[in-house]
Amino acid sequence: MAQRGKRAKRDVVRDYPQRQFVAKLRRLADCLEQGKRFQIQVAGERVSIPSTARISLEHERGGTKEEIEFQLTWRLDEDPLASTRRLT
Repeated sequence: MAQRGKRAKRDVVRDYPQRQFVAKLRRLADCLEQGKRFQIQVAGERVSIPSTARISLEHERGGTKEEIEFQLTWRLDEDPLASTRRLT
């Protein structure tokens, strides 16, 4: 069992139907515009993204495909809720 306050490493990719993806993007955009924390559940784990998260776009091109990633990154030691969360 992981220690309280220490999060296990994780790398999850989830596919969503277009309608659900659009709804998540709208909620994210609303939170960003309002300076509010964004909460989302990914593969059974709730993730809380502070309004101070760094936002970036990544573009990759390979032989037969291209990829765009919308990334939000933040440090857990800068997130006041991080120390109160428990691992599931």
